[in-house]
Parts: sequence; structure tokens; C-alpha cells
Amino acid sequence: STCEEESSGSSTEKEEEEDSDDEGRPVKIFTRHTRWTLQSVAHKRRVAEELVSDLLGVFQARLSKTFFPVLQPAIAVGSTFEGWSPCGHDAVYRLLVPLKPPHGHAFHLELSTVGEMPAKNCVRVVLECTCMKDQGGENMLCFVHQPKEAPRRNQDSSLLSTLCTDFYLDVQKIAGWFQNLVISAWGEMPQSRRYSMKVLPSHRSCQLQLTNAYGRSFLVEMMFGVQQGDSDIFLSSQTAEASFTPSTMWAESYAVAEAKFFRQMAKQAPRDTVHLKCLQLCASILAGTGFSTYTLKTVVMHLLNTIPLASWRRKEFLMRLQDIMAYLRISLEEKRLNHFFFGNENMPEDLILPPAFQAAEPLNLFQRLAQDPAAHANALCEFEYL
Repeated sequence: STCEEESSGSSTEKEEEEDSDDEGRPVKIFTRHTRWTLQSVAHKRRVAEELVSDLLGVFQARLSKTFFPVLQPAIAVGSTFEGWSPCGHDAVYRLLVPLKPPHGHAFHLELSTVGEMPAKNCVRVVLECTCMKDQGGENMLCFVHQPKEAPRRNQDSSLLSTLCTDFYLDVQKIAGWFQNLVISAWGEMPQSRRYSMKVLPSHRSCQLQLTNAYGRSFLVEMMFGVQQGDSDIFLSSQTAEASFTPSTMWAESYAVAEAKFFRQMAKQAPRDTVHLKCLQLCASILAGTGFSTYTLKTVVMHLLNTIPLASWRRKEFLMRLQDIMAYLRISLEEKRLNHFFFGNENMPEDLILPPAFQAAEPLNLFQRLAQDPAAHANALCEFEYL
């Protein structure tokens, strides 16, 4: 189940029973206003997860005896699946598809220095000797020691020849390959009887527009990722950088760790906890301003790590809103907002981070404000207006 559904744990009837004092009234109004949207979003979440799971099942069967990347079960990420999306019906349902190397190959991650922005990460593909490995009786070739045999046996390294540039995983080639897989498999999907599907142009992901019989559409986006060791940190095909990013560059992504953090909060939270509603309301208010939703998300994650979940109940709704805005104000005045995952001594134990993250200096998300007095002054003015 999704984070929002777990944390609210409530039906329409339960929400109506909440106390009607002055402090509880704002959250009740906000809940009534967003209830229908939440039900619609929950339905689309299920459709998106089922569709991607079915697609990957078909792909895994088709690719089982090839040397293309091994597609792992998708991981739902982002505000829509975390339960606080401010976008309503315009929300994008994002899932990350982890890639594993096929037989006889290995992924070597070439990572930037921890905290370097923008990060410059690459995934180098190397061939491994498989002569001494159990190959299941399938008489598979070793690409290292039998390279001349491969073309005759139609066992070329499809990964290196079609999805890499200079031995590095190429995001754009992977996106195009995956999009073609979706198009070829769509007719086999049970969802094809209920939705028409259009693959939208994208160089670094696979974006699907699904339209039902009533003409209502929503977007599902599949990104690709390579896991850093056994941690919750991935290199992702999707990048937030506005400037041109080379196709062999992969962005460091914390989306899986963030989704895991919110799932943990949902499991521990009392039934009427409103931390997601606080985040959703603040993100809605800040839409169209110079403040990113990631800024608000970072603020709320820090506060959830310091204020007990028992203090995020419905009757404390206004107090927690004030805490969020106060934390943002102080961060602006000090020109410092620490990234949640770098050098955070209060990191929840269940989150698995690379060792370098824990030893790193805190990364300042407001570094630009510290370096640009005009930008800092503008941010303060915008905050006062809000």
C-alpha cells in the first residue's frame, strides 16, 4: 500500500468523526477539499504499478536468454506514491526500474566526489570471464576468451553493441530500446483493453500517456537506475539539470531512500497523523514560486526526524505548519539547508546509505543563496509575501 494510505489509515467516516475544535477545523476543510482527488490518485497508482509490473514480466520472459540488461521489479518513487503530491490530476506516476548486468558482464560505477554538484557519474560495462562458472548446461560462451565464437553462435554482447557508448551505459539508447519494448508488448497487456497508450518523446526515460474510454488521461514515467552496492541510493537516468547532460552521465538519485523513509514514517505514525497533509498543503502554496517542492520535502524530513510522530496528529496541524515555515525561515536567514542524506547523524537505522555519505560533510542546498546576495534577498522577499 502507499505511504499516504498507510499513514492516514482512515475512511471517509473516520475523518468525519474527528474533533471539530478550532485547531482541527483547517485540516478537516483541507481533507474534504482533497478527498476526491486522493481517491482518484490512489486508483491511478494501482493502475500504474500493475501496468509496469505486467510489462516487466513480459520483458523478462523475452530477454531471459539475451545479453541485454536484466530488468528488476520497479520501485514506486516521488510525491505521488509518497502520498503528498500537490499536482492533483496532473500528477506523474513515476517508477524506477533497476538494471542489473547480464551474464558475463559487470557494472563498474565511476562516481563523483561525494557532494559534488552537479554530479558526474558513469556506469562502465566490463566483460567478465565465465569459463569456470556454472552456466546451467546452456553452453554459453565466455566473451573474454571466446570472442570469435560469439558472432557464429549469435551470442554477441547486445548490451555493449547496442546500449553503450565507448563501454559506458548510454541513457538515451536505453530509453529508446525500452520504449520500443513497450510498443511491441502493449497488445499483450490486459490494460490495452481499457486504455489507449501513447509513448511520449523522452530521451532519458519512458513516458506513457494512458487515456481511458472517457478521454481522461494520466502519465506514467519509468526511469532507469543502477544501484550503488546494496544501498538505497541509485544512479538514475533522469536528471534535474536544465543544461545539456551527456547521454553517458547518470544522476545520483535519493528517490528510493526518500520513499523508504516515508513508508517507515507511515508504519510508525498514529492513525490521524497529518505530516503528509502538511507537506502537501505547503507544496501547493509554494507552487509557482522560487521554492522547489524538494526544499519543502527536505524541511519536513528533518522535522519528522526530530519532532515525535505523536506530535503530528490532527489537533497539532497548525502548530506543525508553523514549524515548517519557521524552519524554512531560519534556513533562509542562515543561507543553509542541509541535504537530508549527507552527514546526517540522526539518519533512521533502516535506511541503507553508502559509507561515504555518513562520513561526508553536510551538503548545503542553499549554497546558491550563500553565493548570490541578490538571489538571497529575493528569496527572503518571496517568503515574506507567502
